[in-house]
Amino acid sequence: MPNPEAHEGNPAEGGVATESVAESADAFGSVKSETAALQAVSRPTVGAIVAGIAVVVVLGALTRYFDTHVPQWAADTPFKRVAKSIEFPVYAIAIGLLGNVILIKLALRDRLSAGFRTEFFIKTGVVLLGASINLKILVTAAGPSILQALLLITAVFGFTWWLGGRLGLDDKLRALLASAVSICGVSAAIAAAGAVQAKREQIAYAASLVIIFALPSIFVLPWLAEVLGLSDAVAGAWIGGNIDTTAAVAASGAIAGEKALQIATIVKTTQNALIGIVAIALTAYFTLKVERTAGAVRPSARQFWERFPKFVLGFIAASVIGTLYLQSVDKKVGAAHIAVINDLRTWFLILAFVSIGLEFSLRGLREAGWRPIVVFGSAVVVNLAVGLGLSVLLFRNFTL
Repeated sequence: MPNPEAHEGNPAEGGVATESVAESADAFGSVKSETAALQAVSRPTVGAIVAGIAVVVVLGALTRYFDTHVPQWAADTPFKRVAKSIEFPVYAIAIGLLGNVILIKLALRDRLSAGFRTEFFIKTGVVLLGASINLKILVTAAGPSILQALLLITAVFGFTWWLGGRLGLDDKLRALLASAVSICGVSAAIAAAGAVQAKREQIAYAASLVIIFALPSIFVLPWLAEVLGLSDAVAGAWIGGNIDTTAAVAASGAIAGEKALQIATIVKTTQNALIGIVAIALTAYFTLKVERTAGAVRPSARQFWERFPKFVLGFIAASVIGTLYLQSVDKKVGAAHIAVINDLRTWFLILAFVSIGLEFSLRGLREAGWRPIVVFGSAVVVNLAVGLGLSVLLFRNFTL
């Protein structure tokens, strides 16, 4: 999940268009030079990036320490069961949020934010997760996952677009919110922003809403799945289809259990694969209908490939390689090597969850006003209801 504030400082990132400098250049000849100077000042230094990554790693190590030792400390106390039930995503996000507050107080957060590489950490973690998922599970889950993704995205995107129009939201903001809530959060919003030429503050709106709704979902959905008595497959499909960000899906799936995590990841990566299709569709719609730009160029295959989430291919490749490897070596040797990969995966996921906490900001949410919040919140409710129905319908007989 990229940092929304980082995109505010760098309009070119993510393909997002801002107000045209060229239009005002005739009246203010110095605009271009001043803009270049401001970009040079705001561009993060290597030292700031390294320092930001160091903060994430230190907080990640602290997370691992608590994850290991808290159950031991609580072994002979009334909190024994609670301590055992708390998984590393809870510690990571909580520690990240605490670090966020401290860095803001020290006026260091914005300076170090370029090192909070949530998207890199989570994508690497998801690719490594593929190594532990048997190719048979991936293939058998692909069919219902694709059908669920298509039906869920269509229903939720359509509802969000309609409600946003009824409440008078700008078409570009409608596109961002609809993409974010129906596909995969900030990544989808950024892809949509590049397609519709959205403003940077609109990305901040969407990103803030994604985070504020995703954080409680991490803990609420596994709890609801247990209350409702959902199977691991149904719970995983529900989590993967409804939580907006890949990182939050991984966190929630980890809380629900390893089997639920596997299905949740497959369902979410299936949705991620549709980012490119949605982005190209939005590009065509806004270019050829909403904007009605003279001489508009139709989207090319290269644009589709540029927006396609390529880590999905890495996830599939890791599953293929892992499955073939385990078939060719002794079971104990293979299990030991997969355990090493899983431990590395856990580290990357911890760093991703810490980064989520560090990146969280209420500023964009405060600026958004009530209408985007109503639209997004209503869409989340529809997403939960439709997603639960589809998960039960498509995965109730699925076996792991």
